Amino acid sequence: MTWIDRALAFAPLDYLAVAVLLAGWMWIGWRIENPAPGRPSVSALMADFRRDWMRQMVTRQPRVFDAQLISIMRQGTSFFASTAVIAVGGGLALIGNTDRLSDIAQDLAITSAPALVWEVKILIVLLFLSNAFLKFVWANRLFGYCAVLMAAVPNEPEDARCLPRAAQAAEICITAARSFNKGLRSTYFALASVAWLIGPLALIGAGVLTVAVLYRREFASHSRAVLLTLPAEGRLDTAS
Repeated sequence: MTWIDRALAFAPLDYLAVAVLLAGWMWIGWRIENPAPGRPSVSALMADFRRDWMRQMVTRQPRVFDAQLISIMRQGTSFFASTAVIAVGGGLALIGNTDRLSDIAQDLAITSAPALVWEVKILIVLLFLSNAFLKFVWANRLFGYCAVLMAAVPNEPEDARCLPRAAQAAEICITAARSFNKGLRSTYFALASVAWLIGPLALIGAGVLTVAVLYRREFASHSRAVLLTLPAEGRLDTAS
């Protein structure tokens, strides 16, 4: 089968659906990390809180709480990285058994297609999952760097090296969180790309829905409103 034959195995709507999915993935990632002035995303707000955290760490004695937080973050990235690897392995196994997948599609009254089509559709899912795995692994490593930098902050708050090193730890922590968030977004879009197994229209709908959900969580969620609210001094407000 030539490249032309392989290309003709997909309809123009399939190419449009993949383009919409990739465009949505790139756009929402850029918008979250580069929010409009005066409308910060949850990720941008949390970056400021991470800087505040490291400044508070300078005077906190002992710093067991801070070490536990970093440990929890590393455990989270390890969990998602392991899950992504398992999912990639399952996808690779599925590629080797596309005939079975084709039979299932026919049973569900989904349009039949050559094995190549099913392989490419699964491959898109694997590409997103592979990207997620790499982001989670890098985030885990960066959280390790952050732990070392936090340990390098002198115990005496009056030491001139305290605040600069705490600022370094904050920026590494922010970078790690950014990589972790990219991994999560890739996971979301991997799930959305599964809809292509049903058809291109389903893929477009899943891609648009994923972008909408991510946009709402970053720019119109209750958690964002809480982060923007400055509670009155001495009072703990609870959400209704």
